[in-house]
Amino acid sequence: MKKLFIAAIMSLSLLSTSTFAEVKVGIILGFTGPIESLTPAMRDSAKLAFKEASDSGALLGGEKITVIEADSTCTDSAAATTAAEGLVAAGVTAIMGADCSGVTGAIITGVAVPNGIVMISPSATSPGLTDAKDKKLFFRTAPSDARGGAILAQVTKDRGMKSVSVTYTNNDYGKGLADVYAASAKKLGIKININTSHEDGKADYSAEVGVLAAAGGDALVVLGYVDQGGQGIIQTALDTGAFSTFVLSDGMYGSSLTEKFGTSINGSFGSMPGSLGDGANAYKEMAKAAGINEKGPFIGESYDAAALIVLAMQSGKSADSKKIKKHILKVANAPGTKIYPGELKKGLELLAKGEKIDYEGATDVVMTKKGDAMGAFKEFEIQNGAFVDIKQR
Repeated sequence: MKKLFIAAIMSLSLLSTSTFAEVKVGIILGFTGPIESLTPAMRDSAKLAFKEASDSGALLGGEKITVIEADSTCTDSAAATTAAEGLVAAGVTAIMGADCSGVTGAIITGVAVPNGIVMISPSATSPGLTDAKDKKLFFRTAPSDARGGAILAQVTKDRGMKSVSVTYTNNDYGKGLADVYAASAKKLGIKININTSHEDGKADYSAEVGVLAAAGGDALVVLGYVDQGGQGIIQTALDTGAFSTFVLSDGMYGSSLTEKFGTSINGSFGSMPGSLGDGANAYKEMAKAAGINEKGPFIGESYDAAALIVLAMQSGKSADSKKIKKHILKVANAPGTKIYPGELKKGLELLAKGEKIDYEGATDVVMTKKGDAMGAFKEFEIQNGAFVDIKQR
């Protein structure tokens, strides 16, 4: 009941005031739940793009954007659907979100499709979402785990790991990623000693870690959430001496992990969606200037999701969701003038003139016909108790 109540609470924030008509957009992320330490920066990144477009004076002849926020909880599909229904009732024309794959699928089916509302997720990575019956309303700026799992396996191979044990959070995200990772690792000659799930929200993970320790391996692969079971698994593994090196998925990337464990997890590594190119660097400077943690996960993807929404509006000359969905791929892909973070006004003005753009954004945006991001990946390592980017994959 508490989750339903929290999920139904929405906060309204006017980005600016104007005599022009307002365009309402939604942001739905897990402000409570297993990734609650990550979502404020994701929200602020999306709002940064919405504000940039709103302040430009170039969006649909000068219209302004109003952002309405809602809590997906990340894990409670009923609460997430209720929250998304609230966004629709408030009149949003598009939604930036959701975040976790399970609740994203529930919102697609229960809210987006029945109401014809476009969604662009910055972080829902389950391979199953590629073939969701979404009536072409769902897009994502984070690449599918069908690719992410293979990248993580290759990083593991390149790090010289011969055998590993795998634990994953027992939901769509965790299982989908674990299946891809295990299959890819085996093809690369890495032995998977055990591939088993864990439940989030437990106070004690000694039983799970006992099983993983018995299986052994050069490292423990943790495909979970940084503020939930994934962190608990690592804590118990360190306390018992079961493992000292951890292979981390994108859901485990967050400052709360290094703040808790510091140098005790030095040498642990992983991969996550992201770019180290010019667009990424431009966005990091923008984020830093805005007081956003520029090292947070999925922040570039959040900015890009919001940017694609406003650029698609301009391309279709309308804030109507039916028009927006038809123009997402047109502004996301070549041909056209490349547009980077901080250049939304330029993009909006070019589109107003009838010219084509190719939005590169913070994450080297390229989308498939199904709305999936092709996506770049970053390999990272924990050095001196902090996440350090190693290279782009």
